[in-house]
Amino acid sequence: MPKVVQKLNDFVNLIDPDQNQIFNMSQEEAEALVASGDPEKVRKIEGNFAIVTKQDEQVYMARSIGRPMRYFMAKQTAGPLLIVADRIDDIHEYMKELGLEDQFRPDYTRMAPAHYVTRLDVVGCPDPNPVHKRYFTPERNKLNADLDMIGEAYVGAMERECEKWLDSIPKNEPIGVLFSGGIDSGSVFLTLYNLLLKRGESPSRLKAFTLSVNNGPDARQAHEFLDSLGLSMFLEVFEAELSDLDYKETIRVIEDYKARDVEAATMALTLCRKVRERYPDWVYLADGDGGDENLKSYPIEDNPELTIRSVLNNPLLYHEGWGVDKIKHSLTYSGGQSRGHVRVYATSSRYGFKGFSPYTLPNVIEISEGIPFIQLTDWKHEELYALKGDVVQRGVKAVTGLDMPVFPKRRMQHGVVDIKEFKKVFPENESEYRQYFHGLYK
Repeated sequence: MPKVVQKLNDFVNLIDPDQNQIFNMSQEEAEALVASGDPEKVRKIEGNFAIVTKQDEQVYMARSIGRPMRYFMAKQTAGPLLIVADRIDDIHEYMKELGLEDQFRPDYTRMAPAHYVTRLDVVGCPDPNPVHKRYFTPERNKLNADLDMIGEAYVGAMERECEKWLDSIPKNEPIGVLFSGGIDSGSVFLTLYNLLLKRGESPSRLKAFTLSVNNGPDARQAHEFLDSLGLSMFLEVFEAELSDLDYKETIRVIEDYKARDVEAATMALTLCRKVRERYPDWVYLADGDGGDENLKSYPIEDNPELTIRSVLNNPLLYHEGWGVDKIKHSLTYSGGQSRGHVRVYATSSRYGFKGFSPYTLPNVIEISEGIPFIQLTDWKHEELYALKGDVVQRGVKAVTGLDMPVFPKRRMQHGVVDIKEFKKVFPENESEYRQYFHGLYK
């Protein structure tokens, strides 16, 4: 049975506060801000968090991208019971303990969307709709078109979040970076390396962890990246077999079925398992998740619902999807990275790691949303795709003094294993993932 953090007659909180990474206040102070229901006050919370509080008949929930939060309204003889957790199966297990499992369906659970204060009135049948108030509204196009200035502002914001994180963890603990040699994981690794030197702390506590299945291309790229900077001693490659990649296990862990997320999470889950087997006591991992969303660096041609105009005209599209007030918004899963970050959170948590994704934090996203994308790209796809490497490379140079190599973009799942072998493991049709997921609760 999942750990009960708070229990009232009509409310159960299963969210573990120890998984929060709040940098500028205590957990209790952050809870008080969420309990106020005031979005401006909630925006003051820095870091990753999922917080739920109850005031009279109102429950207030708020979360950042880095932590999922779900809820389910069950029925008791005495009235409604709101159950809040970070996993679907935690809700399911708790309902089984209460003998309420017949009410449960996974698609009846709801995910609180990131960047909102969600208020739910626990008042019984009929259940009221939640009310969402945005606490994070970054100003768009506030930066000028100077790429050097943009890069320094963007990577500088990421560096400041990394420093807060380093301040929050023990100074003797080792740090692993899930590393492909790509732009995002590479910039996070170099930023942490430079910060440790600036702080007078030993960079030897840092490792770059790379997964390779049958000599996949990421291992070669990771070697080339670090060799070019004289930092190859930090690289640790974990070899795996094709049989180690189990998408069904991944679906059970991430509780989702979106194809790209299942594929990426399968690689992350395998790497986390390999690290745990080699290092039983390792705790802290960092990664570059969120960098693609921030710089709008996804191939638009792969998604028939998108055009470059929809991508550049809709704020936070890759972070939140179409928005909580749109018909395409999933109540069960939220949207965008608000949904998709579970590919990182759940996989690292599965093996007892505490992950950190600095690119997902509002203070970093705020800078990226201020980039004048339309002015810099003139609505051209290739200009948009090239922008990320240019911005981050300049920013890393300005912040760390290091010349970061930039390689052509490649998804993590296509870097771990050769594409021909990849197709042996993963179905082409997402419906197979969806069917397997729904079969878990029959």
